[in-house]
Amino acid sequence: MQVDARIATLELAQTFVISRSARDSEDVVQVAVSCSGVRGYGEAAPVDRYDEYPQTALEYVQEHADALGDDPFASEEIMARLPQREFAARAAFDMALHDLQGKLVGRPVYQLLGLSRLGPPTTWTIWLGDPDDMARRAEAVDPRFKRLKLKLGAGDGQDVERVRAVRSVTQLPMQVDVNEGWSADEALDNLRQLAQLDVQYCEQPLPAEAMLGNETLKRESPVPIYVDENCHTLADVAACATFAHGINVKLAKSGGIREAVRMVHAARALGLGTMLGCMIESGISIAAGAHISSLFDHVDLDGNILIAHDPFPGVEFTDGVQVPAEAPGLGVAPA
Repeated sequence: MQVDARIATLELAQTFVISRSARDSEDVVQVAVSCSGVRGYGEAAPVDRYDEYPQTALEYVQEHADALGDDPFASEEIMARLPQREFAARAAFDMALHDLQGKLVGRPVYQLLGLSRLGPPTTWTIWLGDPDDMARRAEAVDPRFKRLKLKLGAGDGQDVERVRAVRSVTQLPMQVDVNEGWSADEALDNLRQLAQLDVQYCEQPLPAEAMLGNETLKRESPVPIYVDENCHTLADVAACATFAHGINVKLAKSGGIREAVRMVHAARALGLGTMLGCMIESGISIAAGAHISSLFDHVDLDGNILIAHDPFPGVEFTDGVQVPAEAPGLGVAPA
């Protein structure tokens, strides 16, 4: 198999702000794996929080391209040959192989996996701002969206007011994502107040290190706790069950579709809720997520809608749901 890869810049429609950063664009690595004249596409969305970067992801893809061998259907063997690092780059290989397999047999990925086409509605992210600004943006949300995700963790003591302001203008179901932005002292107080505002769950209230073994917060919080930064691969899931009510699975963290499927099944066996998340990504990665979204309780796949122009269209946004194409493979193609 032949591998081509390049760094591509995705321009955001508006500045995206979370507790750790603000940005107007995102660099990803787009990968094409070719076999018998057919091209499969994958994408790496590395996150510097995990010491992964576009350049290191590109180098990983280029260094290990020969490890793919000649059989595009030997996914388990191929992924076992790849070093267990640069998980966003591993995900790009995994996506490209699934896309290639689907195209070679003429079936969409969700059918290859024996899954339903439709998953839950995706959330729309209201990025971090002052309370009135977040409320204005929530009020102007595209009516096709059925759920909201509010970014919190500004460190200014106004996070509950942000949620209260948004709740005053909409009754849509909402979750909050703190991105490790609270201290242990403020988390429980905030969560008790958020329970009165009908927040369905809170994602990553504390830094990953502070969440480890924190059974008290899980036991006393009136709002379910989901973890993101604490949960990367299958090896993390069991430990998360001791201090969280649910996990956020992302392809770029896990290393791709195959690992994400393992994680969701393990989480369900442990009684954990499951969420499928994303980074700022093009239609390649969002399509890959959409093909397995039916396995999850909650879905946050708005990354391609946050960018100004999707270079790989194909996912259909219908009635709040990111619907994968019926075309073979991932169902996306370069615009």
